[in-house]
Amino acid sequence: MDHLKLQFKELNYIDSADNSFSTLVRSPLKVLAAEQKLRTERPSDRTRVILSRRASPFSNGAAEEKLLRNAGLGIYDFDDSIMSVSPEGTQRIWSISRAWNRSVRAADIVIAGNDYLANAAAEVNSNVVVIPSCVELADYQVKTDYTIEDPAIVWIGSPSTEKYLLKIAQALLRVHEETGARLRVISSGSASLGPLEVMVDRISWRPDTYSSELASADVGIMPLPDNEWSRGKCAYKLLQYGAAALPMVGSPVGANRHLLEASNALGPENVGEWTDSLLEVLALTTNERALLGRTARSVIEADYSFDAWSDSWSRAVQL
Repeated sequence: MDHLKLQFKELNYIDSADNSFSTLVRSPLKVLAAEQKLRTERPSDRTRVILSRRASPFSNGAAEEKLLRNAGLGIYDFDDSIMSVSPEGTQRIWSISRAWNRSVRAADIVIAGNDYLANAAAEVNSNVVVIPSCVELADYQVKTDYTIEDPAIVWIGSPSTEKYLLKIAQALLRVHEETGARLRVISSGSASLGPLEVMVDRISWRPDTYSSELASADVGIMPLPDNEWSRGKCAYKLLQYGAAALPMVGSPVGANRHLLEASNALGPENVGEWTDSLLEVLALTTNERALLGRTARSVIEADYSFDAWSDSWSRAVQL
């Protein structure tokens, strides 16, 4: 919306960074107000409503279905495999997968972040458009110095996905032992990363600093397991590394695979390959790393920027 300079009204649940149970129990009055607003919000038959994921963490899809069906044009947008979330804990009562199903059925248009997600949505809605997750290139500081003095491997993400770093802990520790490389974790999390703590430097995610932290690192990483959830991932970490012109290494799972191949980046599939890939990138010449970074940036600009997809998005939402 900002990119296209459109007028819009944004409604967030309680204006928090997340809607986790621990966050919600600390704001009971905000939760009550949000639920009341959902029940009284009545879009006009001339209003476009774009719903992302779900409207309430206490919903099985009724609120979402009502918003989308009452709108002049109901658009449902998602970029994760929320249709495959297991019914554990609160999900047994308020299932995001059930909310997803009702939302997809109710929407006039569904926008999916990749082909894997689109295929799932197409089983219940015939009007599905693939528009990948995008980045605003102007928001990213571009790396220009590719010399290495103290090697820095960077990972950026949410606390819930930090666990994927432990999948390649052995590789990271080996690289640390051989090169002295540190692991820069940009996140709002604070939990211990176990054996990796000997090489971890935690940096709190902030909107005014994350870009420079990426650009000052030497290689960005995105490890993933190969499962239903990760196959629906839209490679957002890699998009951020590429926007910063940072060499990157990632698991070739889901949308990662195409982006890695297009950027001539390495896609290790096991711990041994992760070790070799990271050592290889750090051992490249300055010019070779610069070429990797510039190639990644050009791929993001051509295939994953808001500029590249703004016309397609405008057509999808019938502007």
